[in-house]
Amino acid sequence: MRYQFADCVLDTGRHAFHRNAKLIALEPQVFDLIHMLARNSGALVSRDEMMAEIWDGRIVSDSTVSARINAARRAVGDSGKTQNIIKTVPRRGIQMVASVASDNGPAIVVPDSTHQLVRFTRSKDGTSLAFAENGLKDGPPLLRAGHWMTDLEIDWRSPICRPHLEELGAHFRCIRYEQSGTGMSDRRFENPSLEDFSHDIGAVADAAGLQRFPILAASQGVPMAIHYAVHNPEWVSKLILRGGYAQGRAIREGGYKSANEDPMLALIKSGWGQPESAFMAALSALFIPGATAAQLDDMVAVQLASSSADTAAKIRELVDRFSVEDLLGKVNVPTLVIHARHDAIHPMTQGRMLASLIPGAQFLTLESNNHVPLPQEPCWRGYIDAMVDFLSQP
Repeated sequence: MRYQFADCVLDTGRHAFHRNAKLIALEPQVFDLIHMLARNSGALVSRDEMMAEIWDGRIVSDSTVSARINAARRAVGDSGKTQNIIKTVPRRGIQMVASVASDNGPAIVVPDSTHQLVRFTRSKDGTSLAFAENGLKDGPPLLRAGHWMTDLEIDWRSPICRPHLEELGAHFRCIRYEQSGTGMSDRRFENPSLEDFSHDIGAVADAAGLQRFPILAASQGVPMAIHYAVHNPEWVSKLILRGGYAQGRAIREGGYKSANEDPMLALIKSGWGQPESAFMAALSALFIPGATAAQLDDMVAVQLASSSADTAAKIRELVDRFSVEDLLGKVNVPTLVIHARHDAIHPMTQGRMLASLIPGAQFLTLESNNHVPLPQEPCWRGYIDAMVDFLSQP
């Protein structure tokens, strides 16, 4: 369901909120409060009703309620003084006084007109690779390196990935792809090397007609991007490395010696393909412990769509043995390293290693425990702005 009022659109299906055609990250309770007011447009919503719906009947302080109302007002472009959209009725409650259109009422014109175009190319070894574009058609390019657990179609609808894509798409022509063995790319997986994965980056760049371009890489995509940048310096202009590593989980200090010793591989082998299993829930929570229920459901959905259990385990074992420590000193492009302080997948020490050994690298710490930054986190806005600012510099 979508609701439009003033210059805002709230989309409950995508858990997205736009104002002036710009995606705004909201805390879950603020999103739910705006949804409640829009759904009851014109009607008075009492404090008790807010408690029941937003806080599941829990008793919270007046200051907490006021903080969420103020945050909702800021999000919609209102204030306690003007109250043109959200009005307070003293000792009674609040109400949405702006005119609201919904999917069941007058037609809504959603300000987000972005879309993605999916195409295919072939890597050096003949592997079919699916890639997608979104954002500014004639804007500066940004290529995102492939990584484990991705599906172009699900990512486009995802409450986790879609906000990233829209934020960056507002400034750049964004290209991303599914690595071999996943999504719509060739599902054959024959233990490719780090060099093979690096070739995939070049194949997608060629198919997209890129000349010189920045790479955004996350997690296992980080060593792939570093390998490509070192061996193809004439093609790469900048690197953004988020949540990545120089030493894979199996070879760093304290890493597992055999696959049977790794709890993540055990979760994959025990629960993959079983959306209701405790194993799938635990694996999702390991990556994004701060996620909402909808975001955890999305993580499970993309796991199931991206690959089979056997392929997922093979990819995990393979990338856990990647090492690019000896290449870091050879990176000669501006680099921004971003890492969550309490990342449970790849520790902060790996982010520091990247930043300290790549000449001139900048380092940004996210105050988060999520491997994938989430739109509702306080660090989200600064994280997005840092990437856009870095990429926009000459």
